Amino acid sequence: MEAEKKNQRHGLIIINTGNGKGKTTAALGTAFRALGQGFKVAMVQFIKGGWRYGELNAAEKFENFFIEPMGHGFLKLGDENPDPADCELAERTWRRCAELILSDQYDLVVCDEVNYALSYRLLPVEMVIDTLKRKPPRVHVILTGRDAPAELVELADLVTEMREIKHPFQKGIKAQRGIEF
Repeated sequence: MEAEKKNQRHGLIIINTGNGKGKTTAALGTAFRALGQGFKVAMVQFIKGGWRYGELNAAEKFENFFIEPMGHGFLKLGDENPDPADCELAERTWRRCAELILSDQYDLVVCDEVNYALSYRLLPVEMVIDTLKRKPPRVHVILTGRDAPAELVELADLVTEMREIKHPFQKGIKAQRGIEF
């Protein structure tokens, strides 16, 4: 009985956050590992959209993996009150994440850049927490993006903070195909 309990899957809530590069890349690495174990994986992207980038091309090569970009690309930020259209899009994107998580049809669901939507107040953190508390016990969820809210960090099983030490942009080197997109 004890050995069976040790082998029972416990769906983890994982957060990749911080100001360094690699949050989405780490989530994709975990997705790749999960695919290798026969898992079914879905990724929903909050910000990315409107152009073609490497991970979309790669995902098409896997039978049990899809990426759904739902954003419009970059957002106009910095205003005290977020644009209502951006809030509506973020809520619609979270509803899609919740649908996939609660469906119990996926082993891993990646909510890419959701922490940005939360930190920019485009999406209420309570909406995300409510879904995560109701997720099927076997489903793993990864939440990426800078500035993960404290409430999510508290709920999570695993939190990794990527910290920027050095970046090629500081030398004037633009984003590189195959590395950053």
